[in-house]
Amino acid sequence: MNDELKPRDHVEAVALFRHALIGALCSRGSLTHGELAAELRELSTRPVLPPGADCTRCYGASTYEAWLYAYRRGGLDALKPKRRCDTGHGRKLTEEQCQLLLDIKRERPDASAALILRTLEEDGRLPRKLVRASTVRRLYAEHGLSAAKSRQLAGSARDRRRWEAPRPNVIWHADVCHGPALTVEGRSVPLRIHALLDDHSRYVLALQACSNERESEMLALLVRAWRGHGLPEKLFLDNGPTYVGDALYTACGRLGITLVHARPYDPQARGKMERFWRTMRDQCLSHLGPMSSLHDVQVRLLAWLERHYQVAPHSSLLGKSPRQVYDSGVSAEQQDRISEQQLRDALTVEGRRRIRGDGTLTIAGKLFEAEQGFLAGTRVSIFRTLAEPAALPWLEHEGKRLVLRPVDPVANSKRMRDTRPRRGIDAIPFDPAGAHLNRLLGKKGGDR
Repeated sequence: MNDELKPRDHVEAVALFRHALIGALCSRGSLTHGELAAELRELSTRPVLPPGADCTRCYGASTYEAWLYAYRRGGLDALKPKRRCDTGHGRKLTEEQCQLLLDIKRERPDASAALILRTLEEDGRLPRKLVRASTVRRLYAEHGLSAAKSRQLAGSARDRRRWEAPRPNVIWHADVCHGPALTVEGRSVPLRIHALLDDHSRYVLALQACSNERESEMLALLVRAWRGHGLPEKLFLDNGPTYVGDALYTACGRLGITLVHARPYDPQARGKMERFWRTMRDQCLSHLGPMSSLHDVQVRLLAWLERHYQVAPHSSLLGKSPRQVYDSGVSAEQQDRISEQQLRDALTVEGRRRIRGDGTLTIAGKLFEAEQGFLAGTRVSIFRTLAEPAALPWLEHEGKRLVLRPVDPVANSKRMRDTRPRRGIDAIPFDPAGAHLNRLLGKKGGDR
């Protein structure tokens, strides 16, 4: 606690400032009308610096006279500035500017007042710092355009408390957001956005626009986040099919990551992730416009993420940005504690397959072939790693690792066969069946 005596607020500071200016007049006895007028004219020539102002100004004699009589009637309280009746109603906005704000809100009801105001300022259609977002929200409320603020909790009254991980990389949230469908080459393509969010800092560790929500897409996103940010202690997930597969359980179990699933039909338990999705929709996803590819969506999302969300002050972080909180709380050991070999081992998939007579076998819907012809017809152990989806699978036989290659029928048709003439020992005929037949017929080996 500071023991220094200061004004309680700006209103009291203004009242004390006004009292200091007219203090000499208040302390003097009765003055004639002419003497008072002369004193007031002399005060009006003095430049003064009001509280909170950047430059000096001069007040008129009539202003000083009004302050003097107000102080004599009501003391210091009478010198406090009164709140304007039109405060918060955008008196600096012209009719055209108010109409522009209202038209945009009617056309884009899902856009927040802060987003509309920031966009118009960046486009040069409104001067910067002309009004605040709260003033724009009141303008919308006056015209019946404000969003509903009250939400009723359904179901039983559950004891809910605000909670947070003690530091970064303790709990990560993973979820999928359904975006607007894309039109690619005349056909509709679904948009699914996968994301990973750090609980302590609200920092987005990875974000990817996809056309599906398969487990393989989420695993690829996790691998990218693990490589860049290390391993979390827990993953907080919902109960969708993306997060209940064996591959995710196996990989996280091998890496020592605990999987925690929220209760079904309880979106409030996933409030931090839901809040991020709402922010992304309000500020970016709802304003993408026509997009022709997932790449275009990804570029726009990453630009918004890096230039605004990650660096903007967050209300739950006491005004700090997610990037500031994450960078200041995570250590280098947390980011570098996993090696590529550990990652490949944890994401290695093993299975048994029988190699066909032509040396081929099917893995994940693709046809591969073994170069070793003697393995035809045998059952072997097949391996592949999800850490590198583009890497070729392999088989292990007698302690050796043999790489499998995709089948290329055209290249196989051009392979040279061994048609050279046999010489030396290769030219000696060897025919067990013929020798057996000669013995039955009583012939000698050389009689043919």
